Amino acid sequence: MKIGIDKIGFAMPEYYLDICDLAVARGVEPDKFTKGLLQLEMSIPPASQDIVTLGAQAAYEILDKDDLEKIDMIIVGTESGVDQSKAAAVFIHNLLDMNPFVRAIEVKEACYGATAGLDFAKNHVLNNPDSKVLVIASDIAKYGKNSSGESTQGAGSCAMLVAKNPRVLELNNDNICQTRDVMDFWRPNYSNYAFVEGKFSTEQYLDCLMTTWGEYEKRAKVSLEDFSAVCLHLPYPKLGLKGLNALLENKEDTDLKERLLTRFDESMLYSQRVGNIYTGSLFLGLLSLIENSTELNAGDKIVLYSYGSGAVAEIFSMTLVEGYRDHLRNNRFDDFNRRKQITVEQYEEMFFRCTLPDKDGNLDISDIKDDSMFVLEKIENHKRIYKRQ
Repeated sequence: MKIGIDKIGFAMPEYYLDICDLAVARGVEPDKFTKGLLQLEMSIPPASQDIVTLGAQAAYEILDKDDLEKIDMIIVGTESGVDQSKAAAVFIHNLLDMNPFVRAIEVKEACYGATAGLDFAKNHVLNNPDSKVLVIASDIAKYGKNSSGESTQGAGSCAMLVAKNPRVLELNNDNICQTRDVMDFWRPNYSNYAFVEGKFSTEQYLDCLMTTWGEYEKRAKVSLEDFSAVCLHLPYPKLGLKGLNALLENKEDTDLKERLLTRFDESMLYSQRVGNIYTGSLFLGLLSLIENSTELNAGDKIVLYSYGSGAVAEIFSMTLVEGYRDHLRNNRFDDFNRRKQITVEQYEEMFFRCTLPDKDGNLDISDIKDDSMFVLEKIENHKRIYKRQ
């Protein structure tokens, strides 16, 4: 039975900051961000938007009435959860007005969680062929003003509907995972911001890629030549490019190098204008690739590298399905162009606004004018109150 991604969607906030404006404000040469990171813009959410509202919006983009009736599991992968106990999936289930007989859970392992969610979804459909599973990767990357990671921040959500006989991508059974206990990036419960060992984290990302790839080649009996494209986790696009170049280092086939590097350029187009969205970064790259490449065809295989600091890495592949383009958008850049550009001052006020309730457990954000379909209305008696408008 073929199981895979039947639909895929994306949502982001309506505001963005030009990365060059941030560079000037921080006294940095813009090339350090635009060339050093390959970053152009970052999506900035107001306090009325979080992983729940963005996740609901991404799912709403792709789901129809039949999907809402057949979905019996929602999995949210995130590392910026809104509650230590209650899963974001439960809030989203209510906002989408879904049937009550659904399993709703949240999966956490840094930027890797949604990849595990995909595998859980595949196995669930394998055992329940008429089921559909909604997998959402939703995150807001926030490092703080003047921090080393400030220029890679972002916000957004990818939603994927997993089902039998998928119309976009088939999941292949070739997953290889690696786990190692390292402290390259982590956020304790008592901290609003993550702690990052930048150079060490880059080393771990690349070393996990190469060692997992070596095991993947051996077990799956494949080589890089078997794939039409490589998608990598993109905390910032330049790191993904370093990873791909590492895989290509000993390859002499210039056509192979040119083909895979061109596909990579297509995969980073959305991320360049969104920034890091942690669990969603890999899948935003995948979406960018398949919506923007004119060279891919049904039957082509795409290999993916997922990395979550701490660290868990996974390499797996998907195969494009006949007619997949009919189930994708060809005008997503219109969404980017409709966003509102903000100044650095507005970014600092909006992105770092206090979202903690007062001593009585209340947070009033009624001054925010947000026309989005899904919003966080307020926090009342320590309870997050969401609204569908």
